[in-house]
This record gives sequence, C-alpha cells and structure tokens, in this order.
Amino acid sequence: MRRRAWLTLGAVLIGGGGVVTYATASPSDSAPGQDRRPVEVYGLALKGTAAGERKLPRTETEQFSLVGVSWTGALKPLEGAAQVRARGLESGEWGAWQDLELNAAPPEEVEAGMRGASQPLWVGPSDGVEARVVHEDGTTGALPKGLEVNLVDPGVVTEAETRLDAPEPAAFVMDASPSSSPSPSPEPTAPPSTMPQPPVTSRAGWGADESKSPDPSEYNAEVKAVFVHHTDGANDYDCAESPAIVRGIYAYHTEVEGWNDMGYNFLVDKCGTVFEGRKGGIDRPVLGAHTYGFNRESAGIAVLGTHVSGAASTAALTSVARVTAWKLGQYGADPAGTVQLTAGATQRNYFSTQFTAGERYTFRRVSGHRDGFNTQCPGDALYTQLPTVRAWAAGPVDGLRIASLTDATAKGSTYYTKGTPVVRWAATTPAALIKRYDVLVDGQAVAATSGAGYAKRITLTPGTHTVTVRATHQSGAVSAAAPLTVVAETTAPVFTAAPTLGLRTGTVYTGSAPVTLSWKATDDQALRQVRLLTPQSATFSAAAYLSNRTARPGTASSWSMRAYDYAGNYRDAAATYTPVVLQESAAVRTGSWSARSSSSYLGGRSYSSSAKGASLTWTFTGRSAAWVVSRASSSGQAYVYVDGVKAATVDLRSSATSYRQAIWTRTWSANARHTVKIVVVGTSGRPTVTTDGLVYIR
Repeated sequence: MRRRAWLTLGAVLIGGGGVVTYATASPSDSAPGQDRRPVEVYGLALKGTAAGERKLPRTETEQFSLVGVSWTGALKPLEGAAQVRARGLESGEWGAWQDLELNAAPPEEVEAGMRGASQPLWVGPSDGVEARVVHEDGTTGALPKGLEVNLVDPGVVTEAETRLDAPEPAAFVMDASPSSSPSPSPEPTAPPSTMPQPPVTSRAGWGADESKSPDPSEYNAEVKAVFVHHTDGANDYDCAESPAIVRGIYAYHTEVEGWNDMGYNFLVDKCGTVFEGRKGGIDRPVLGAHTYGFNRESAGIAVLGTHVSGAASTAALTSVARVTAWKLGQYGADPAGTVQLTAGATQRNYFSTQFTAGERYTFRRVSGHRDGFNTQCPGDALYTQLPTVRAWAAGPVDGLRIASLTDATAKGSTYYTKGTPVVRWAATTPAALIKRYDVLVDGQAVAATSGAGYAKRITLTPGTHTVTVRATHQSGAVSAAAPLTVVAETTAPVFTAAPTLGLRTGTVYTGSAPVTLSWKATDDQALRQVRLLTPQSATFSAAAYLSNRTARPGTASSWSMRAYDYAGNYRDAAATYTPVVLQESAAVRTGSWSARSSSSYLGGRSYSSSAKGASLTWTFTGRSAAWVVSRASSSGQAYVYVDGVKAATVDLRSSATSYRQAIWTRTWSANARHTVKIVVVGTSGRPTVTTDGLVYIR
C-alpha cells in the first residue's frame, strides 16, 4: 500500500495572491478511441487563526468536483469537526456548509507518505472552496499537522462503456468472468458461484488510470463477509456523473491518502450501476482497504452518496444484494447468516464493542462498516436497510403475493371465472434475484415465467381449485403466495321470471306513467348482478327483484335485462310493453257527470260527479290497470269493480290538492280482456269524485 512516485508537480495562482501546489495524474497509455482530460488533485493548506482551529477563506480554484480534508499521520485521528463549502462552476453561487465524515477507515499497514483523511465529498463541478476545522466542544488541543483541503477534478473520459457481463444460464451456476485487470502470480482461483454474476462496469469502463496503482494485487483466501459503505457526498448527482465520481474517489485514495489503489472492491450508484473497484479480478478474493481490522476476510461495497438520513435507492440496494449474493455464493456462504472473523487490529467499533487483534468475533455475513470500525458509515438510513439486502441476497423471495386475478371476480374469499383467468403477482425481492416463477393449480405447476415475469394466463377445468404462485430465488430457496380458491364454471344464470311491467301509484303525465319492473334470476353458483339494458339502464344487486320506473304512454318498449354470475357468464331476457291512456270520455257513463277543463288534467279535461251511484266503465285488453283521479280536501269516495266484482273502496280525500294521481292499480299475470267500473259513493259532506281516465298496459 505504499505511495508511488508518479506525481507531476506544478503551481496555479489562486484568489488572494497565494500559490498552491497541485498534482496532475498523468494518464497511462490510452486505449484506442479514448479521449481524456486528466484527473487533477490540488492541496490547499489550512492556516491557524485560533487555538484548536484551522481555516481556509473563500478561495478561487481550478475546476474540481470532489473535496476532502487530510493531515499528516495516517493513523492519527482528527477529533473535531470539518466543514467545507464550494462555489458552483456554472451558477457562480456558494453552496451551504457541508460536514465531512472524519472517521474514515485507515490502512491496516501504514507506509511512508500515507495521510489521514476525511471521507471525500462529491460537490459537483466547482471553482471555489472555503473550509474550516475545529476541535470538538470548542477545546483548544492541538490539531494534526499538515492540515489541508484536497480538491479533485475527475477529468473527462469518453469511450464505449466496458462492462463485465456474465451470462445467466438456466442452472444459474457459472464460472465468473475474467478480470479486466491482470492478476499477479500466484493467481488465486475464482470459484464458481451458486448465484449469477451481475453486470459490472470495468475499471477501463469508468476510466481508471492504471499508472496510479502499479503495485501487484494482493488476495485473501476467501470472502467470508461483505461490508457495506457509503462514500459521502451529495445524493442529487446525475448517474451520468457516476464514472467521474468513481475516478475522483480513486484519485483521492491514491493521491491524497497515499494508498496503492481504490479501497473498495465494488461501488454502486443510485441507478444500480456496479463499478469495479480495486483491481485484481472481480471474481477473485481481492484484498481491499475498506474496513480497518477486517479486510483480510471480506469484500467492501460502497454506495455512492450520503445515507445518514436519506435511504439508498431500490436500484442501489438491488445491486448491492446481487454483488453480495454472487461473491458469498462463490464460497457457499449464506448472506443471511453469521460468521467468525479474526480481528486484524485492536480497536472499538461504532457501538463500543472492543476488538483485540488476533481474536475471533461474530459478524453478520452482510455487515455495515460501523460494525467493524468506529464510524457512522454507511449512515443510519442505509444501515437500517441492510436486513433488506440480506433477505434479497439470501432468499427466499420476500413479499410474494397474488396481486389480482383478471377475468375473475371475487365474492368474499372465493374467485369465480369462466376458466381462463390471468394470474398477476408481485414480490418485494427484485426480479434480478429471482430465478423463476411457477403458477400452481391444485399443487401442480401449470405455467412458468422468468424472474422478471409478473402475469400468466391459465386454463382451469370446471370445478373448485386452489391457485397459487411459487417463486424460486436464485439461491434455490422457494416461497409461495397465499393460495386463492377459484371456481371455474361456464353455466349462465337463469331468469325464472322474465321482466314484467305493472302500473303503480303515483303521478301520471302525458309522457310518463309510474310503473314497477319485476324479475327473478338465479345461478347454479353465485349470481352477481342484474342489469336493465333497455329502454333505460340500471344495475341491481343479486337480491333485488323490483324497481320503480316510468314508461312512456302510447309507445311500445322492449324491457331487456341481463343477469351475470361472478364468473362472467350471463343470460338475457326481454319483454315488450305499451302503456295506454284511456280518457274519461272513452268510458261508458251512467248518472250525472260534468266535464271540467284545466291544463292540470290529462288531455286538459276530466269528468266530475256528486251523484250517488253515477258510474264510468272502461273495457280494455291488457295486464295491468290504474285509475287516475284528482284529489282535494272535498273529494269523496268511490267503489271500484273489476270484471263485475267489487274490488275496493277508494277515498279520494287529500289535505293538498293534486292532479293525475294513479290511486288504485291492479296487475294480472297475462294479457286479457277486463272491465273496470267506478261508482260514486255520495259521501256525506264531500260527495264529489273527479276522474281523469284509466291507464293500462298491454
């Protein structure tokens, strides 16, 4: 991990008249087609203005995008607080003060030239910086020597992206792809994994200058655990900037801290892109520099950004889980399990757990940086997401449920279908970690999809079935959704009573008469609803059998209905009816009747009589009839005879005057010839009966 003599020294004039030394990372021989602007690293000294405090006033600089603070002494902690702010290159505006995470992991083997440093902070393209470092609690103790602000311009690399993509065969057991970087001799083996390798952007793909890390790679015997990190810096970066961020971190680790390579084995951005970190072969147990005291048996995965309070994206977590599953799968390790790791240093972690070098301690196979070292990394938010990473990486598929059953309808907990429903499902485990889905009917697989599938149409034989979805994780672990009870049937409902129209009491108008529609429908399994299709539209529950409607007199109308069961089968029934208005003048009269005229009467006229025994008789052929009258406080009583038989005594008295009232009705089972006769009773003190006619339905 020694520092290499590859820096080219120079100088640049900055605001305020000072001269700052900087280093330019000269690129190695570029591959054909590459166009580079070299990575540049600047160091600006912090000056003392008071005891226990160092500052850098607002300073104009060359362009940079990543900033950190470093000091003399790789193992010397900076017990204080460090903040920086940057001026945006395009906006020209100064941003807010941002804290630097100071407890970054030091190297396990300190070599000459190595420096202590904060985590680097990605601020985006900037051309000005201000910094301050103070002791905690305002104490005046000495700060480390050689404090400086380090600025990194990640440069520009344009080339076709190089990814280390591994095929995912049906068995999902494979040899990992070869490294993009040559491995030294002796070359450790790259065992096949039980899990597929995710696509990885190679070092060439993100523009690594290999001259920064000329030392040969070192290897562990195996990967027993994975430590998850965050890199610090803003989370609002564009994913197109991710290669530049990775180049910046690489330059910071090598040029500022004096390491011989990137510390992390892998890096993941918020869009889920995985980047190859430390060289030596992504499929090999490369020794990293990420978790002080525990690098010898682990791999490190860093998520770009700060996750103290903001959670990592689902895409990032998915890729962390995929890399974790693949790497641990090379050594038969369960990502949900625990392992004994041997401490390489005596120290305390973030939770004040004491480690003694050479002793063994229990860790989760997927741990956070803070589990092995005294740091906030990977941040509270990402740390609480690690159980999700473990579950996704290890399996079985989590959160599996049947989301819907298309072409089927639920009644309670039972679904009804004609026999070819579409099963749709969902799971919280990402598709990339799922090997396959199977749809099971009565315990037997009838359809299958890849892990990216989410729906499948199935065919059911008539009868009652149990339907579920089974998921197979890439690890082979199996889980199933809660089963559904599904009834397949193709028998349509039956109308045991066709639509029937009868007159009812209410107000009659020239254009409408009050009627009652009745019907009766049943189904062999479960009737869902009945709909009225014409001459009006309405939907009724399965229990309904009556509906008050209106019909237009003088017009023949088809009253069509459709009964549905829960499976979607249906049957239609219809009947045609015509309401007819018989004016009072169409009746045969006996006794004394006088004509009255008013727009309130049907047709503008009515008959009125106070003579006891006076009568009106209508004869018609139909199946329902209603006598239409006027009512008032002075109205009397009348007898109603049907086909020569007294049917009712009707009292027309009403506190409020009303007209065109269907006050008495009668409905028969079929069309037939009938007579309706009304006779004036001659009620004492209010003998008058005023009739407006008769309405019947044929």
